[in-house]
Amino acid sequence: MQINKPIELNGQPIAGGKFPLICTPLVGRTLDKLMAELAVVLPKKPDVLEWRVDYFEQIGDAAGVISAAVAIKKAAGDIPLLFTRRSTMEGGEKIALSEEQVIAMYTAVCESKTIDLIDYEMANDAANIVRVRDAAKANGIKLVLSFHNFSYTPGLETLAAKFLTADQLGADVAKVAVMPRDLDDVLTLLTATREASKKLRIPLISMSMGPLGALTRMIGGAFGSSLSFAVGAAASAPGQVPIEDLNTVLSIVNKSMGCT
Repeated sequence: MQINKPIELNGQPIAGGKFPLICTPLVGRTLDKLMAELAVVLPKKPDVLEWRVDYFEQIGDAAGVISAAVAIKKAAGDIPLLFTRRSTMEGGEKIALSEEQVIAMYTAVCESKTIDLIDYEMANDAANIVRVRDAAKANGIKLVLSFHNFSYTPGLETLAAKFLTADQLGADVAKVAVMPRDLDDVLTLLTATREASKKLRIPLISMSMGPLGALTRMIGGAFGSSLSFAVGAAASAPGQVPIEDLNTVLSIVNKSMGCT
């Protein structure tokens, strides 16, 4: 029997324990474009918003980043905000900040308490992971430790190790995203997700990317993935499907499996 682990904020599961949650990305390069995105996304009622700040032209200005986060939260109301600087090594936009400056920005944003969750890649220096984890914990922010491979899908043991590492490093949520070369790779990701969901103490997020991997965004919840990313206005990774389509599929899957 699957024991789902929902993502919680303030001791309560997001969206009343809905499983999986639907998260839509925000990739606007200016505040005006972010607000325009929100105008399109919010009527579609996502469960979580992810702000991909590596797209933001003012990323080097911590005060500007915090100001934009305040504006996003004001518009979003009760919808939780996940704050993400995706590194270029793991599929993100190129930015002019050193990792030290990124850590300083992350710390400032955590201290501003304008976000609910924060994503940091577990491939980063261990000392920096500790700094981000401590800043998040001190301010009641949930930490997502993530791993992305846009080239291929590592083997089952490697994927299992990534999930476990996130747990061991003190993450509140473990995330693994990989690129399949065939359907066998998709099955490997789903198998790793299922096994990790039975062993980890924390919730997890997983996905196989690209057209082949789109299947995992629709049925990953059945294997233990607590959140799926969907397009509200613009995609932030290959294989994301429109939120309307994902809502329809998840409703059918959950009803068929007796989860609703």
